Amino acid sequence: MSLLKTATTTALCVVYLAACSTTKQTIAVGPKQIQSAWVVVGEHGQAQARVITSAATCPDLQQDGKSTPMRLRAAAASIAQRNTISSAAESKPSEFPVLTCEANLLAGVTQLSVAGKHLPIPKAVPLKILVLGDTGCRLKLADNAFQSCNDSEQWAFATVARTAASFAPDLVIHVGDYQYRENPCPADKPACAGSPWGFGWDTWQADFFTPAAPLLAAAPWVMARGNHETCTRAGQGWWRFLDSRPLQAGRDCNLETNDRLGDYSAPYAVDLGAGAQLIMFDSAKTSAKPLAKNDPAYSIYLDQFKQVDQLAEQADFSIFVEHHPILGFAPDKTSASGVQVKPGNAAMQSVLTELHPQRLFAPNVSLLLSGHVHLFEAITFNSDHPMQIVSGNGGSSPDVDLPANLPAQATPFPGAVVDQFNSTNQSGFMTMERASDTATQWLIRSYDKKGTLLTTCNVSKLNKECS
Repeated sequence: MSLLKTATTTALCVVYLAACSTTKQTIAVGPKQIQSAWVVVGEHGQAQARVITSAATCPDLQQDGKSTPMRLRAAAASIAQRNTISSAAESKPSEFPVLTCEANLLAGVTQLSVAGKHLPIPKAVPLKILVLGDTGCRLKLADNAFQSCNDSEQWAFATVARTAASFAPDLVIHVGDYQYRENPCPADKPACAGSPWGFGWDTWQADFFTPAAPLLAAAPWVMARGNHETCTRAGQGWWRFLDSRPLQAGRDCNLETNDRLGDYSAPYAVDLGAGAQLIMFDSAKTSAKPLAKNDPAYSIYLDQFKQVDQLAEQADFSIFVEHHPILGFAPDKTSASGVQVKPGNAAMQSVLTELHPQRLFAPNVSLLLSGHVHLFEAITFNSDHPMQIVSGNGGSSPDVDLPANLPAQATPFPGAVVDQFNSTNQSGFMTMERASDTATQWLIRSYDKKGTLLTTCNVSKLNKECS
């Protein structure tokens, strides 16, 4: 072999090895490549940092000065069009040109950041909890409902999130329905012109992650799933981005044949310290009508409510969180004789009565938090039923207001005797505060989108009173 050929071969080997070495090195992810970063609290109180990035690799998470590699939760993907709630002509494939990354938080961590962006730290006993839900901008052809997504007065979520963040909560609970932009904005609707639509990243970014940014930065989140996050809607994004459990193939809503697995998930508890807890329940797929006992959904929910009973034994004061109000009211907008009042979710009630025929819930379940109805409601009972709060006024198109005085004998469930009822369709949020680290004494306040106080409730295990 000639010296020239030997030198050339050696040079090529050096270049090749250098290239190989470079690919093995960790590539730094810059702040501009972080599309969103937040902390989610899930089963057994395990907190995770989540990051959505446009980079080719996941970033490192800095925990008290230690670098923790984040693991890939979901790779960038183009997902083939599947059956959705809309017609095939009004549906499209889902594009996710971003990575979702995650890393468990170390116990007792005091400083947390990713790519120079500081993240909020969970508190063992959160004293101020902020609750909101039903936040996205509705674009739905089937209902001819096209909200003014470009007008912050008409779609108030960005304002709600900014105001709520200024309250400096210790924890945020979202009661479901994050993504509403199912169909394209019509050409004759300038107030939503240019909006992305469908169920891909661009829609999730516009409908949730961009407007929610101040509140995602303010506190860790606990996230419930709404009917807008079923597999025929935004379930792909729910599993990629928000659900606290590991993402599993077949549970990602990508293939319709796996929807039974993707549409249901077991309840879990989040410890709030000092004898209080959240019980998180996935009611996304429930219907509005009672379930027959031979319906597969009946068996699924019955088993899950048995698990709820077991979880309720773990704390003196349990707050049951799910999307559909079980002991709330909803306006019947189809009535020709003014606003009629509809009772609570009949499907959930039909299952719960098998376990607790009168109260529906175990004794330690003292408070229900829901959304779905685009109102704020606070309902107490003279009968032995847990207080129901509906916090579904986070920005999506508001429902018509319920009457200030309920019709005589109005009840969300037979035998539930309403004591006090407060309601508004103004966009806003609510807070739950403990004056100290006690489980059973809560001060609940609802606010409009600008922070004006609307309703105050004093809530304990035995007494619940609103004004």
